[in-house]
Amino acid sequence: MTGYVALLRAVNVAGRQLAMAALKEIAGELGLGEPRTFIASGNLLFTSGRPEKELKALLEDRIGKHMDADVGVMVRTATEMAAVAKANPFADQPGNRVVAIFIDAPPPKDAVTQARNIADERMALGRREIYVHYPSGQGLSKLRIPAAASGTARNMNTVAKLAKLAEEIG
Repeated sequence: MTGYVALLRAVNVAGRQLAMAALKEIAGELGLGEPRTFIASGNLLFTSGRPEKELKALLEDRIGKHMDADVGVMVRTATEMAAVAKANPFADQPGNRVVAIFIDAPPPKDAVTQARNIADERMALGRREIYVHYPSGQGLSKLRIPAAASGTARNMNTVAKLAKLAEEIG
């Protein structure tokens, strides 16, 4: 069994509510082992012997039906989450000022040059992530990264905690 983290896109924001108890229940119904959630922003940890693409499809389908809306889900193994935390190119900055934007495929090489409304933000490409350092905070930023439009972001404090929790279960 492999430890996984599923990162849901845009839940519990802008009226798109999903109780973490419901998410955990959905995971159990899908036969995912040891399901647990971390904070109410759509982070699910579980074990499974299924491949990532199958897990992504199952979760997106079931959560979408539950919420009556399309909900993107990014899935990473425990090992991949640890690698994302370790590869942080802005590790010398506060973890709450740096995010990893998780996407399904490697970011295009021009993802940074295609970004718009850049103020003081710095960006770097990862394996299937785009890292962004927000020196002035993310809340006021107007940064738009077209390559990340369907992704979901987590700050590096959350990434590190998810990596640790995922390692513990699988």
